[in-house]
Amino acid sequence: MEKMTIETPYAQARAVVLPQWIDHNGHMNVGYYHVAFDQASDALFDWFGLTPEFRSSNRSSTFALETHLNFLREVKEGDPLRFEARLVDFDHKRIHFYQEMFHATEGYLAATYESLSTHMNMDLRKTASMPQPLQERLALIKQAHDRLPRPWQIGHVISARPVRATST
Repeated sequence: MEKMTIETPYAQARAVVLPQWIDHNGHMNVGYYHVAFDQASDALFDWFGLTPEFRSSNRSSTFALETHLNFLREVKEGDPLRFEARLVDFDHKRIHFYQEMFHATEGYLAATYESLSTHMNMDLRKTASMPQPLQERLALIKQAHDRLPRPWQIGHVISARPVRATST
């Protein structure tokens, strides 16, 4: 396996809020947050080793299983975005990752995105174990990313009522 630099967190993905992403409130529409995070995920997954070449040669891909978005501040047309990402966990079939979207020039955190994806055998269109070299690469990344502080959003439960501790 080639020697790799482990960026902690991974921070290479960039985007700009496009005119077609704007809704009637004058800011980025909810659905386009998913689009922006999905595009940032492509760069992250390439860095993990799930490149187009890997997918083609292994006849595999990844499918999203679940996502959680938190909207913290609005972004508007033309705003530059940067993304930071970390590998939260993985097993032989699944990848749990987390991303943050920042306004690239003003620096504020605009949104967060937690996601769980599964590795797929595209011939069978069923979940499948990732090849061992990919699992080894993910293990190195996870070890480095485990040193990062754990964001409160990871594993956060959505509710109209706050969860309160019960006394026993």
